Amino acid sequence: MSKNFHRADIPSPCYVCDEEKLEQNLALMRDVQERAGIDIILALKGFSMWSTFPLVRQYLKGATSSGVWEAKLAREHIGGDVHVFSPAYKPKDIEQLLGLVNHISFNSIAQWNRYKDQVLASNVSPGLRINPENQEADTPLYDPCAPGSRLGILAKDINQADLSGIEGFHCHNLCECDSYAAERTLNAIEDKFGQYLPQLKWLNLGGGHLMTRQGYNVEHLIETLKAFKAKYPNLEIVLEPGSAVAWQCGPLIAEVVDIVENEHKVLILDISATAHMPDVLEMPYRPTITGAGLPDEKGFTYKLGGNSCLAGDVMEAYSFDEPLEVGSRLIFEDMLHYTMVKTTFFNGVQHPGIGILRKNGEFEMIREFTYEDFKGRLS
Repeated sequence: MSKNFHRADIPSPCYVCDEEKLEQNLALMRDVQERAGIDIILALKGFSMWSTFPLVRQYLKGATSSGVWEAKLAREHIGGDVHVFSPAYKPKDIEQLLGLVNHISFNSIAQWNRYKDQVLASNVSPGLRINPENQEADTPLYDPCAPGSRLGILAKDINQADLSGIEGFHCHNLCECDSYAAERTLNAIEDKFGQYLPQLKWLNLGGGHLMTRQGYNVEHLIETLKAFKAKYPNLEIVLEPGSAVAWQCGPLIAEVVDIVENEHKVLILDISATAHMPDVLEMPYRPTITGAGLPDEKGFTYKLGGNSCLAGDVMEAYSFDEPLEVGSRLIFEDMLHYTMVKTTFFNGVQHPGIGILRKNGEFEMIREFTYEDFKGRLS
């Protein structure tokens, strides 16, 4: 990362949004929207830092939610076109959502039939989530098309259903994938569900389109979408990325609190992997630390331990050019998407603050968390 996140006015621990990089990502997405003739909306499940939404809504067409609370956040702070999908809705959810969203997708025929009359009496456009049985995600935990998945209706089941009133299909099977995975998905949708496409109004292709990652073939994505739209000019095509919006848009700042020496030297940090970077343990993956290398690649190697009581709150070893000490700062890169949205107050570990590094170089602290925040999580 080229920016200086070691600066004294940025506290530790803290998530920092790089406003300039966020705007670059949004500008690229707007270009895809305009050239492909499609809509891109933000998936709040991946990035819900609503202090940035005044910027987001200048570029994207709206947001997609997973339930009432996210739908409220979308309606209040982004506006535009608001979608919702949930594996299942309670009656009270439907009552609230019909006043918040523009599109609602159902995960089963049974749920659609249960709420069909309410939805059709509203101005909300209804859809069904389909499962194209096209596996693209590398990690089973994030694969909605894995055999036996509870997400999406199979072609064999939808062929026997009454689709009267349904205006769209929703499909989500990608996870940080390239444009060729998107093309294969469209081919699978056309192969399994093509007979229905001419009668629909919209097709939501979900998230996982990592178009802001270096090396992503944006031109291929645009041409793929344009070709599909040429076949089905009746369809409004929607993409709802989460990671792509905040990709490489800011780090999590951490500090060494102690160094424990048993079989290995272990840095005890003021953050917790399980509480503040859960995907590091769940996915799992190895986050990039600015200036660090693989074990023994550089002169000084350490394991990294979180400041919680969980024995497994430990990350793989990293090496550094210089020895680290209490007070040394670590910059965990690319920590804004699917990270802040998953944090917890486990163990009462101090929750990282949230700040923005503005385009003019000034740092603005947006939120610091207190004991009252921790206490308010439970009663």
